[in-house]
Amino acid sequence: MNEEYMKVVAGGGRAVPGQSLTMNPDDPQPYERPPQYTSVHEASEEIFSKLIEEETYKQLLIVLGDGMPVMDVVQTMLFAGFSEGKWNPDLMLMLVEPIAYMILALAERAGLDPVIYREEDEDEAEDRQVLGASMERERLDSVRKLAEMGKAPASGVTPQMVQTIQELPVPQVDSLMSRPETPEAPDSLLAPQPEEEV
Repeated sequence: MNEEYMKVVAGGGRAVPGQSLTMNPDDPQPYERPPQYTSVHEASEEIFSKLIEEETYKQLLIVLGDGMPVMDVVQTMLFAGFSEGKWNPDLMLMLVEPIAYMILALAERAGLDPVIYREEDEDEAEDRQVLGASMERERLDSVRKLAEMGKAPASGVTPQMVQTIQELPVPQVDSLMSRPETPEAPDSLLAPQPEEEV
């Protein structure tokens, strides 16, 4: 086999073509097994319980406050859950809207006005790609309006979740971009001293 080819393939951290066909079928990857959740409601309740944990909620507010788009957070969370075998690709796509609503509602509760998707102001395209599926601009705007009004979308978000969001205390968070003030360093003993008047 060509050594240069193997250096590129092995050194790049990529799988060799056909490598998945040589994996042990008795030890499948988590996403190759039956998913842990098969309904939108079960999966959204699991995600919601994780989102309202104090530390997770703080980190979510920090990244949203620093300009991370909501749809990037949604995509990351859902793909991570798929990789862990929590849901299949079909359920992952059905969870996009409820999870986006939850994150928007939590941001609204904290008084943030988050960016929904990358280049929101610059891009005039009608559709957005989320996890490879097209999502209409009108649908994204309606999710944002529902979050602002405190109403739940039709699927995936229960009235109890909406009430929990409205009653959730807002943690105090500092921005990732803010730098703590550093005290002024004392003058070095080796620094030239100003001449004293006599």
